[in-house]
Amino acid sequence: MSETFQPSHDPHAEDDLLELIDEHDLPAAAHPVGEPWRVLIVDDDSDVHKATELAMQGLLIEGRKLQFLHAHSASEARDVLAREPNLAVALLDVVMESEDAGLQLVRHIRADSSLDAMRIVLRTGQPGYAPEIETVRSLDINDYKTKSELTRTRLYTVLTAAIRSYKQICELQVGRRGLSRILHAANELSRLRTLPQFAACALEQLCALFECPSVGLVAVQHRSDTPDMARIVAASGRFTELLGATVGRLTDDASHEAIDLAFTQAQSHIGALLTLHFKLPNERNVVLHAVLDRKPEDNEEPLLQTYLSTLSISFDNVVMYGQLLDHAYNDQLLQLPNRNRFIELLEKHLLAPEGLALALIDIDDFSDINDAFGHRFGDQVLQSVAARLGEQLGERTEMARISADTFGLMGPSAHINAASISHVFAEPFDVSGERLQLSATSGLVSLSDSSTLGSELLLDAHIALKRAKLMHRGACQYFSAEMGVDARERFKLLKGLRASFEARRLFVVYQPQVELNSRRVVGVEALLRWRTEDGRFVPPDQFIPLAEQSGLIISIGEFVLRTACFQVKRMRELGHTEVRMAINISMAQFRHPQFIPTLRAAIHEADIPGAALELEITESMAMDDVDMVLKILAAIRATGATVAIDDFGTGFSSLSQLRQLQVERLKIDRAFVQEAECSVAGSTIAAMVVNLGRSLGMQVLAEGIETEDQATHLIQMGCHEGQGYLFARPMPADQFENWLTEYRAAHP
Repeated sequence: MSETFQPSHDPHAEDDLLELIDEHDLPAAAHPVGEPWRVLIVDDDSDVHKATELAMQGLLIEGRKLQFLHAHSASEARDVLAREPNLAVALLDVVMESEDAGLQLVRHIRADSSLDAMRIVLRTGQPGYAPEIETVRSLDINDYKTKSELTRTRLYTVLTAAIRSYKQICELQVGRRGLSRILHAANELSRLRTLPQFAACALEQLCALFECPSVGLVAVQHRSDTPDMARIVAASGRFTELLGATVGRLTDDASHEAIDLAFTQAQSHIGALLTLHFKLPNERNVVLHAVLDRKPEDNEEPLLQTYLSTLSISFDNVVMYGQLLDHAYNDQLLQLPNRNRFIELLEKHLLAPEGLALALIDIDDFSDINDAFGHRFGDQVLQSVAARLGEQLGERTEMARISADTFGLMGPSAHINAASISHVFAEPFDVSGERLQLSATSGLVSLSDSSTLGSELLLDAHIALKRAKLMHRGACQYFSAEMGVDARERFKLLKGLRASFEARRLFVVYQPQVELNSRRVVGVEALLRWRTEDGRFVPPDQFIPLAEQSGLIISIGEFVLRTACFQVKRMRELGHTEVRMAINISMAQFRHPQFIPTLRAAIHEADIPGAALELEITESMAMDDVDMVLKILAAIRATGATVAIDDFGTGFSSLSQLRQLQVERLKIDRAFVQEAECSVAGSTIAAMVVNLGRSLGMQVLAEGIETEDQATHLIQMGCHEGQGYLFARPMPADQFENWLTEYRAAHP
């Protein structure tokens, strides 16, 4: 059933139509702004189309005119909807070619996501076909009116409300799409690290934000440059050919003026020529200039401001990343590649290593130069050395600063060799008016004979450099495979030592010390042992030096000290109160600022008297820095502990220094004990140590006694005490406790 106005049969309908047309209380605005609102009228009565259009003639809603489109059936309306964009409102008749044609059209509109912003007002002359409450509740419409209700004023009110709703939805959709584009842009920009790449992407995403083709450029101005000197780092569209040129080359007057103004005033301008200004943290300015198809609308400006904030932060991040990258791969003082970058260069050249050599050049005694003349002068020395290396070895050569006073050189073997390096340092260097004769020690590696990784190649050079330093100042040493095997074995051993210490596979054993004449036990020495995971024992002379070189000896030494102190407590509980505990102290421990506090804490925690401990230091430690040593020895004695000098006779002690130290005991090295047995006239060194100790009022203890003959020789010399396999081997704590109880019972 078709619903139409029938004036000849329905006088009320004729009155409604006249009322719709004849009201004149709505003044028309004089100056419309913007495109008209597009309104679709769907009704099978042509008079309704005419009356509606006539009623709204000359009126403005939200400052804009109305433009009406017409469909006389639901099917015709579907065709209009398919081809006409940006429809704001549909005025739909409910009953047309069928009783629910209008309602079915509403469902069709709402099923199409491209029409979700369009507002719908249902009109009916026969409300019984679609009850108002049920229709409004079940369908997404703005209003439902009978045609008799829609006077001119009412129609204006209904359309105004619908258009305002449409406008708000469009603004929300613009915002949502814009935010989506901004998020996409931020995601794309976050992946870029170089300024040119970032600038190109920023320009492209800016144009995409306004759904315009990418046409524009990005220019960077350094602090001292004029706007025309700014360099174009990104360009698109008709500006593409200017990439890499300066802004002064720009022939587009309008764009040139906009960019110049942005740099000069440090401000952005929003228009069809969109010109954005950014100040970077490294005293550079950036202008992003885009030529848009249109000026951004008012409701798009908040999105633009959001994008500007994103770009501003991102530009800062890119610059910061560039600075970090520069610091990560370049030496700031000498403007040379650093170690990280040099390794990358090495790996690149390892792809074709034939005929190439690597050298590490270490300036001899550079720390003394810094101490004597200051760090600023030291920096100038490095700059002078770098300059001469570049002059004499720079051809086809890569150069880097590897560490404080170490340079890396890589290039043809004809240039990088011992002779050429020595020649660099043959003549004095002129530094701030001073003529300075320098020397350098070098380690060299042939790339074709070494590893396949840049980091390993550099390690080979370090190994060769260390070997050269063992020779003499200015020495030069080439790397060999044997050196690499030895160094890597030490590294493997150190790695295993760390793992074993953490896994508690290091433990302490105890070797008794006896009075030689009476054979009474007077002491015990705590000795460290390492058993690997597979049960193999590693000799102390292999792992102790590694622990000292790596600094691990501090933690290991503290473990031995605390373990020995608690063993003293255990011995005293068993009644062995007169037996002292001897503990070896390394140089690193002795010099560590926390050594004395650690010693006091170990004594306190074990609740033992300090006098139960004797700390053993080497002769070289005792003679190193007498003032420092005396100060530490005084702190040790303040705890009650005594001090012994271990392996005495292997160093070069000063008698006056030894007298100052006033240590309680000298220990004769096992090598001199064995010599004493072999010598017909006795060991001169062993006898000298015994005589020296007795003359200074010290006790003398001999290590490594294995035979009765050795013990007899030592007794004849006047040696007081001894330890060695003759008396007992080193034992774990429980075995030592049993041995000590049984031995003392047999030797009361």
